[in-house]
Amino acid sequence: MSEGRLTRRGALSASIAAIASSQVPSALAQPRIGRALPREFNLVLEHSTFNVTGRARPAMSINGQIPGPVLRFREGEEVIINAANKLRESASIHWHGLILPSGQDGVPGISDGFQGIPAGTTHQYRFPLVQSGTYWYHSHSGVQEQAGIYAPLIIDPLRPDPYAHDRDYIVQLSDWTDENPERIISNLKRDPGYYNYNKRTLASLIQELRAAPDATARSAIIADRRMWGDMRMDPTDIEDVGGYTYLVNGRPPERNFTAVYRPGETVRLRFINSGAMSHFDVRIPGAEMTVVQAHGNNVRPVTVDEFRIAPAETYDVLVRPVGGKQYQILAETIGRQGFASASLATQEGLPMLPLPPHRPRPVLTMADMGGPYGPTGLDRGTPLPETDRPGQVAPPMDMSGMDHSSMAGTSHSAHGAAPAGPPQGSTAAAVDHANMPGMDHSAMVSPQNSGAQPQQGRRQRPQGGRSQPASALDHAAMGHGMPAPAQAMNHAAMGHGAPAPAQGVDHAAMGHGSMPASDPFTNDVGAPPGARVLSYRHLRALSNPYPVRQPNRVIEVRLTGNMERYIWSINGNRLSEAQPIILNYGERVRMRFINETMMNHPMHLHGVWMQPQVGNGSENPLLHVVNVKPGTTLDVDVEADAEGGWGFHCHLLYHMEAGMMRKVEIRRPARVASAP
Repeated sequence: MSEGRLTRRGALSASIAAIASSQVPSALAQPRIGRALPREFNLVLEHSTFNVTGRARPAMSINGQIPGPVLRFREGEEVIINAANKLRESASIHWHGLILPSGQDGVPGISDGFQGIPAGTTHQYRFPLVQSGTYWYHSHSGVQEQAGIYAPLIIDPLRPDPYAHDRDYIVQLSDWTDENPERIISNLKRDPGYYNYNKRTLASLIQELRAAPDATARSAIIADRRMWGDMRMDPTDIEDVGGYTYLVNGRPPERNFTAVYRPGETVRLRFINSGAMSHFDVRIPGAEMTVVQAHGNNVRPVTVDEFRIAPAETYDVLVRPVGGKQYQILAETIGRQGFASASLATQEGLPMLPLPPHRPRPVLTMADMGGPYGPTGLDRGTPLPETDRPGQVAPPMDMSGMDHSSMAGTSHSAHGAAPAGPPQGSTAAAVDHANMPGMDHSAMVSPQNSGAQPQQGRRQRPQGGRSQPASALDHAAMGHGMPAPAQAMNHAAMGHGAPAPAQGVDHAAMGHGSMPASDPFTNDVGAPPGARVLSYRHLRALSNPYPVRQPNRVIEVRLTGNMERYIWSINGNRLSEAQPIILNYGERVRMRFINETMMNHPMHLHGVWMQPQVGNGSENPLLHVVNVKPGTTLDVDVEADAEGGWGFHCHLLYHMEAGMMRKVEIRRPARVASAP
């Protein structure tokens, strides 16, 4: 991965002009294998040690490497991959984003006939390659991905790429912890705020009050703190897990991976987010990026200054550095907990440039809690009617006393940071919590916790974390949630938030004033005004194998959970409790994601493409992951053209492990026997 791949030379402008004739890989495409024998590859999964922070720690590796070896294939060929499991536990390999038979997809207990690779055995995968682009592969067993079993996978196209470039580099982002990943789950179960090192404290309250311009502002600050405290929620809990060291191709910033270029060359950077729990905001100060591929599929070129990449997403960009200087590739986590960084430079071995100060960290607002919530009554795709598990979904919210008229333009950004890049379009007006006399949060007492004692467990300081002053508010005792009577807002059951309404709901008619629905596509990365920030709306597929048509049905996919108990679920049911979602082969379904939580959820559906409905018609992009923002509703269309069992889950590893996963079965309709 440290070596640039020399390819065709050509100017970036010529690259963009050539794209019109490109093809997009399709689930419908037939492999062109010919008579060539399959190529064979050998992978060994084994226990290793890995030294990132100055001490060797237990890890898991592929062929002794973290990340594992690059697998580079060619579209149309057939491959055989022998995965030898030398671990002391069952393992697996999933080929993320590839269109292949279900039995080769590598998800134990879900992929057809696959139960994992027992310790001490070798499993053979064999499948044709019907697509091209940038992908990756990783374990789908327990927390092995976090421990080091992940690697890049590149499929070169049969036809030349529609854009010219001189060098080709993989930039694989990941998050490393010295802590045992199993212990991370235990810590989150015990205290969901265990890794939130940005909690608001008494000291920070004093600082805010001192900085307030007048008494009215100070009253609003106090009212805001009281509201969040009464709800037992923390608006700074953006990412569940902190204390990570962030890596590029397995290297921390001080080891500075360098992509070498010559002045005048066009460099292709293949960004892969293999972070277990981390979204990254990516920028290259002083250089613009042209996005030419998303999730392995070619898109119409779009030039941006910055983009957000969710876990499991891939974006290919072209960069044309000038002047022979060293450029910094910065990937800052959305919780502003650290950077993964690398360099574009004319030679290897240059020291890393100093990392810039972090941008202001985001703070959740009432806009991220969405509007009216609860079941919408749509088809859930299950064979039998489904019942929400108690404690994982919220009861109807009584908002009659809330004055939302002053909440227009609430912002997810930190402390008034300006919206970034077209087509942002949202205002940055702050929520005036002082003008919410109808919200009596003091009455929101948990019936099941009313007599509970505060938790006394103290957290240890993980590697890279920051300890809190003694004056800090005890959010651990608050449990990060607010179980409530039926007439109140149950934020604990919602997993940090309330669901958003379906798009187009008239809030004024519902007595909610002018409270706006949060834009599901805008990414407020804290960039300066006028910066061009990528969103799904900018992605236009060069070609689409699926005709534009109305879906056969809409399937409700509510993202739910209970943050207080660290349970995550889909439609109020964890994987262990849930029925499969059944799709009929050949139908088009519209999956309506309703995020009832105050966390981002990158949702991944194996085996088929998802097309977010961004308003681009036949050019809506084809993605294998869609990031669903807090308190928003997002529609994606799916062509059910791949038979078998498929995984469907949040790609935040600990959310998936805590239950936010389903099995999707695509079946051919049963034939009706004719009468004799």
